[in-house]
Amino acid sequence: LGEQLGKLPIDPRLGRMILGGRDEAALREVLVIAAALGLQDPRDRPQAAQQRADEAHRKFREEGSDFASYLKLWSFWHEARARSSRSQMHKLCRENFLSYNRMREWEDIHEQLIRVMRELGFGPNDAPASAEQIHRALLPGLLSKIGMWNPEARVYIGARQTRFMIHPSSSLARKPPPWVMAAELVETSQLFARSVAKIDPAWLESAAGSLCRRSYGDPHWEQKQGQVMAKEQVTLYGLPIVKDRKV
Repeated sequence: LGEQLGKLPIDPRLGRMILGGRDEAALREVLVIAAALGLQDPRDRPQAAQQRADEAHRKFREEGSDFASYLKLWSFWHEARARSSRSQMHKLCRENFLSYNRMREWEDIHEQLIRVMRELGFGPNDAPASAEQIHRALLPGLLSKIGMWNPEARVYIGARQTRFMIHPSSSLARKPPPWVMAAELVETSQLFARSVAKIDPAWLESAAGSLCRRSYGDPHWEQKQGQVMAKEQVTLYGLPIVKDRKV
């Protein structure tokens, strides 16, 4: 895994997502998302026109996942590119509060990644990947940026007891799911998670592997099985991901 990460000309976290995309048969979609996460967000939100920008960006939103929004934006861009001239694309970007230069940079990074994956002998998936496949692929690169919702404090408890909120620009901000992963945590007025998706905590144990910590309690003799049983607790960076599993 380390050798393969070393061959990818990209941040190791993003590289780990790409290798996850290969393992989950979601490489085509993950390459698009990883290329987007490797640059500044192509969606512009100027101070003087934040509301208009938010309205223009609403068509790219995907409930439950900001990562899926990148795929929607990518499709929009490519469909428009196929039928428009360069000047029309500049106009389209202005109308939709997108940065033309960053959209082109996104394409360039994506093409580089496809070339490297070909050299490594990895081909994109033929069938479209499901939302679960895509998010399971991204998860190993974002393990330190997961969060569990605490309804009493109305805040997410993250790795090593950090506390954060979902950024208001996210599609998940209004209805926070029980568990999330984020592309980045940014400190402004408080700690905010940006580019967020809901996750199933059942995915975490296999994704985290040896990063998980296990403890055992309540040992007792089970007559039927003729053996000692106990309850296992599994934590990841201090967050409980498995409770009271019989072992």
